[in-house]
Amino acid sequence: MEEVIKLSLTENEAIVFFEFLSRFSDKDKLSIEDQAEERVLWNLCCDLEKVLIQPFQENYVEKLAEARNSLRDKAK
Repeated sequence: MEEVIKLSLTENEAIVFFEFLSRFSDKDKLSIEDQAEERVLWNLCCDLEKVLIQPFQENYVEKLAEARNSLRDKAK
């Protein structure tokens, strides 16, 4: 079973992050429209750096490929 990692957001971070993701979902384009979106992404990256060991392992490229393969939509 895959390990679950939980991250916390403040209410303001969640609102800004929701808008960023919703815009991507609607337009299929990632773009920063406000510096607050950049801040939320930086904060999330910092939080992930605290809990993930894989990015610092020698076989990270392989781990990343495995993770991507496991999350892709499966062909019907």
